Amino acid sequence: MPEQTAGMESRRIAASGDLEVSAYLEIAEAKAGAQPVTGAPSALSRETIVILDFGSQYSLLIARRVRELNVYCELVPFDAPQEQVAALRPRGFIFSGGPASVYEPNAPLAPSYIYEMGLPVLGICYGMQLLAHQLGGRVAPGEKREYGHALLHRGVDSNAILQNLPPTSQVWMSHGDRIEELPPGFRPLAYTDNSPVAIMGNDRGMVGLQFHPEVAHTVYGRELLRNFLYQVCGCTGAWTPSNFIADSLSAIREQVGEGKVICALSGGVDSAVVATLMNQAVGDQLTCIFVNNGLLRREEAERTLDTFHRNLLWNIRYVDASSDFLNNLEGVTDPEEKRKIVGETFIRVFESEARKMGRIDFLAQGTLYPDVIESTTAEHKATAKIKNHHNVGGLPSDMRFTLVEPLRNLFKDEVRQVGHALGLPEEMVWRQPFPGPGLAIRIIGQITRERLETLRAADWVVMDEIKAANYYREVAQVFAVLPGVRSVGVMGDYRTYGEVVAIRAITTDDFMTADWARLPYDLLARISNRIVNEVPGVNRVVYDISSKPPGTVEWE
Repeated sequence: MPEQTAGMESRRIAASGDLEVSAYLEIAEAKAGAQPVTGAPSALSRETIVILDFGSQYSLLIARRVRELNVYCELVPFDAPQEQVAALRPRGFIFSGGPASVYEPNAPLAPSYIYEMGLPVLGICYGMQLLAHQLGGRVAPGEKREYGHALLHRGVDSNAILQNLPPTSQVWMSHGDRIEELPPGFRPLAYTDNSPVAIMGNDRGMVGLQFHPEVAHTVYGRELLRNFLYQVCGCTGAWTPSNFIADSLSAIREQVGEGKVICALSGGVDSAVVATLMNQAVGDQLTCIFVNNGLLRREEAERTLDTFHRNLLWNIRYVDASSDFLNNLEGVTDPEEKRKIVGETFIRVFESEARKMGRIDFLAQGTLYPDVIESTTAEHKATAKIKNHHNVGGLPSDMRFTLVEPLRNLFKDEVRQVGHALGLPEEMVWRQPFPGPGLAIRIIGQITRERLETLRAADWVVMDEIKAANYYREVAQVFAVLPGVRSVGVMGDYRTYGEVVAIRAITTDDFMTADWARLPYDLLARISNRIVNEVPGVNRVVYDISSKPPGTVEWE
């Protein structure tokens, strides 16, 4: 989504009171300064902040805010083992919020090794109460719950966390407990009418915030986070697109060595960036493979290959495996099963091509951070599994390749920043996402060749009208869905009983949350009119006005 559009959208939604969506969309407004990019920490970036996830709905947003400030961070479960955390070489920790109360039995606690490391800690909401509880203070239920806007008043004490903050500012509260007694060594730094201790801190870099600095409604939240990262933790903000590229090339060369690599090329920005990085890192050790799985949109294969051949002069093998995919999906209706079948079939196709090419050691693919988070199972105890992604949870256990995933810790907008830094053309960098399972997860129920053609025709109309109205860059993603229901209609004085087509258009910055796009009524009217007139068997068009959450971007 273009940054200007994202900013306007976030302000409009913020006015409506939808905090969760507006908080995420407001990320784009902060991008007037440097453009951060993330990836695995390396020799060029030792400034890692570890975020312990205690179950807050804003945990991923905290990570986004830190990365926007050009500091690498990772979100880990609150009980992550010491070896995992130590390997990240953290400069400091952030404790997220969470739904529990620290004084309840079995409330999640920070491991003792976190405190023993002696590094700065920023506790947010539940995280602040946790600091107080575990370090000798007392937390109790508040006399009043505090949700929504509040005025924060600075105290007389000074602390690095307060640098550049005015005497009074607006913050966003969401808590029912409050600190009754500070732990030894801590001082109150700010208060609200309902929270005598809204900010606390000590002289060892430990700070607690009773409110959420990561959301749009906390006006000086960005400054508070910047102060913690730069003034308290001593970060310098070295994580940039150029550093990420240099780090990635080094990491790829170290992992691949003299091995041979195939890259799954889909035409999207993720695989294009991966292929470009791989090509720069290992050159002729790389072969790109574009697989037509029979689940693509109209003219998708031809247009994608033409784009790559015009812009990237690599060795690209085209494989038409549509019969294999459609045969394997025949009769399957469960969406998770569809994803697993698609993921496994892709691997089998790659293995077949690899046998023709000789020894192939690695498979490079464009897995992103949201893919990993949404496919998370018990590994993240505070994060519920949403669905498997075909390239994460859907891969077969007996796969013969070793994966190379240089974008595994990046969000979508960060991938685009890397694409720009690599010099990729605009048509690649800003191509809207298309799911790996393709139309298989946009057809609810069984997949048949007839239903595929119906959806392709409807989707063609949608994209044609969206582009003609200059809305392609105004929305993050737009597409058609076959919900698998029929409705009664009247066409030419005759009763019809036809397919329903649903239109989905969203605005988002990171695809972890999204809002439905407010497309003009006349544009929707043109799309609906053309679909029922041009697509046989369709007599009704509906528009999806669900946000994420509660819905996901795709219907399956």
